[in-house]
Amino acid sequence: MNPLAAEWIAKAEADYAGASGLNRRKRPLPDLVCFHCQQCAEKYLKAFLQKSSVAFPKTHVLVDLLNLASTVNAKLTSLNPMVLVLEDFAVKFRYPGFDATTAQARAAMKAIRRIRRAIRKLLGL
Repeated sequence: MNPLAAEWIAKAEADYAGASGLNRRKRPLPDLVCFHCQQCAEKYLKAFLQKSSVAFPKTHVLVDLLNLASTVNAKLTSLNPMVLVLEDFAVKFRYPGFDATTAQARAAMKAIRRIRRAIRKLLGL
């Protein structure tokens, strides 16, 4: 595998582990769970693009990354609803005035499990 793609995967897995661990706490941390789920999705999409030799911009916009990835494999468009669940979590909940709920954290975990499973399969993992 492309070494840079492997690095994206390692970082994605770290975000997944972080989100999972924070979600299992006695007192979950929804803001951080949602953020790490978004980050995991972003990094897995970038890993797929890197492995596919598709240039991508420096962005946190999951929909844009998914659209690029879908040019390589059209089946990825099925992940659009899951990507939309995570889209706002890159920045919004990192600032005062916005707080993620435990329901949003549960939805984020459900979304990232589906995204992660689909992309790992395409990556042969």
